[in-house]
Amino acid sequence: MVENTKSIQKSAVQYSVFDDFKQLTKVGLSLSVVFSSVAGYLLAAQTIDWKIVFLLAVGGYFMVGASNAYNQIIEKDTDALMSRTKIRPLPTGRMSVNTAFIIAVIMTVLGIGILYTINQKVAFFGAISIFLYTSAYTPLKSVTPFSVFVGAIPGAIPFMLGWVAATNDFSIEPGILFLIQFFWQFPHFWAIGWFNYDEYHKAGFNMLPTRRKDTNTVRQIILYIVSMMLVSIIPVFHKTGTFYIYTVTAVIVLLLGAIMLYYAIKLYKDRTDKTARHLMLSSVLYITLLQIIYVVDKFLH
Repeated sequence: MVENTKSIQKSAVQYSVFDDFKQLTKVGLSLSVVFSSVAGYLLAAQTIDWKIVFLLAVGGYFMVGASNAYNQIIEKDTDALMSRTKIRPLPTGRMSVNTAFIIAVIMTVLGIGILYTINQKVAFFGAISIFLYTSAYTPLKSVTPFSVFVGAIPGAIPFMLGWVAATNDFSIEPGILFLIQFFWQFPHFWAIGWFNYDEYHKAGFNMLPTRRKDTNTVRQIILYIVSMMLVSIIPVFHKTGTFYIYTVTAVIVLLLGAIMLYYAIKLYKDRTDKTARHLMLSSVLYITLLQIIYVVDKFLH
């Protein structure tokens, strides 16, 4: 125990204040959210206003960064139990809870304030995202697998947020963007929950729908992947307002989803952590390329 403590303290010296800030706000996740929001904006905007793009990016980063900071404050003790999280600034003591809370509050105020300068609806959805992630998803993780459903709501907001930023309107178009990212959340996070099962179990988190790495869990993963793929091609039927895609785009999107489906079916057969990790990586590829493809399709109209 003493050697373990010394090891953690030794590794802590290697982190700068900036490194701790990046870990507290989960810079990679936050930047992916910014990417989604900007993609949603480009998809909707008739004329690109780079000032709004900048405000959306900064406000979006603050919004997600605040959510992640609150999350780490609440989960400080459980983070200390897991290998992948025990080196975060709060479990190691490199940052105090008070400091993290101050950072989270400042980012909340700045994030919502910046989004408000775009329009009120964007600020409202940003506030809803922070509230659900912090006050519902985070505490539910140790209680019920239903937490993934709750967490999928704030997780699905960024893509549609960009559309709302461009149009100041929430209708069928951003609704479809929301549904795509909502269905995507389940296979993505259940794949993570699968290969991190032992770590999550050690911390008391219930991430898989059946609480076990079994075929019933994979059946649900497959169901949500198919639902995601179908929703993703709805715009090809020209029933989603001003948001529509070409037939060739729909085919590309289906082929992209087929990669995820392949790994899900493979997981059903072998139930290995390696396949679950491949499924997770394919899900990141899907949502990233999907957003790029949608934007490219829009500019080809």
